[in-house]
Amino acid sequence: MKRLIPIILTVVFVLAMLSYSMTYTVRFTEAAVVTTFGKASEESTITEAGMRFKAPYPIQSVTIYDKRMRLLQTRAEAQQTSDNKQIVVEAFLTWRVSDPLTFYQRFSNSGKRSEDHFEAAQATLRSLLSGALSETGKYTLSELFNADGESKLPELEGRILAALRTPQGGGVGIADYGIEPSSVGIYRVRLAQETTQAVNDRIAANRDRLSKEIEAQGNAEAEAIRAKAREDRDRILAFANRRAKEIEAEGDTAASVFQKRMGQYPELAVFLKNLDLIRASLSDRTTVILSTDSPGLRLLDPQQVGVLTPDEIPDSGLPQSWQRAAEAQTGRNTGGTP
Repeated sequence: MKRLIPIILTVVFVLAMLSYSMTYTVRFTEAAVVTTFGKASEESTITEAGMRFKAPYPIQSVTIYDKRMRLLQTRAEAQQTSDNKQIVVEAFLTWRVSDPLTFYQRFSNSGKRSEDHFEAAQATLRSLLSGALSETGKYTLSELFNADGESKLPELEGRILAALRTPQGGGVGIADYGIEPSSVGIYRVRLAQETTQAVNDRIAANRDRLSKEIEAQGNAEAEAIRAKAREDRDRILAFANRRAKEIEAEGDTAASVFQKRMGQYPELAVFLKNLDLIRASLSDRTTVILSTDSPGLRLLDPQQVGVLTPDEIPDSGLPQSWQRAAEAQTGRNTGGTP
């Protein structure tokens, strides 16, 4: 019994090694290329999922490729537009293995593993995509980027994809590598340093021009407002001066009549002025103690008022010469004897 255990283990190990070296499994997302002594033929491609048998290595070997979509991003590529503007474009490509046999024949020299083949394929695709990005030179910068939202970037992406699928000048196309491109996209576009500086200078010049235009427009409007204000001021002043002269003339006319009457009756004029002085002095609640001998206050003397007859004017305190002149004038006006 003890001798059988090593024999059984040896047999199991040999069977496991034979199973590992003589079988392989293909998933539904994969395709396999079976080579015999390193050579592949049309019957070497396996696309159906399941477990398969093969001769042990080195008679036969199997390379399995994943057929799902892969993403390739390019490095920044400087491109020139048709209007001689330098831009930096970064794009991506989605692709998959469409012909496993052709893909193996193209990239098997890069290594034995399928990962090595994919790395070599990506290097080739970067080169092809970089060449196809030259389609950018058929568009102007304003066609690719404009404020109206009618950019031709989608059209440019379609042209790049068509350039990848169609070999130019009888060269090798992407299909000749057993690869199917699915889509091309431009996900970043930057202006080159010299282009950025030129754009910034143009923006600054445009901003200075606009500021000068706005400043000139503001100055013109301010001058128009000042001219209108001066015109209104002159018109108002002319009207005010004219009206003031009219009022002054009316006042002079009215004052001439009053002055003529006051010249005829000087004592009455002094009497009225005294009343105005008293009215102005006593307009507020004020206590004033003055002598009745003060000018203008003689009318408050009871002795002066009490001896007057009804048609007699009180003594106003005028000098005697003024009183005699007033009496003479009164006599002439009444036709009596002075």
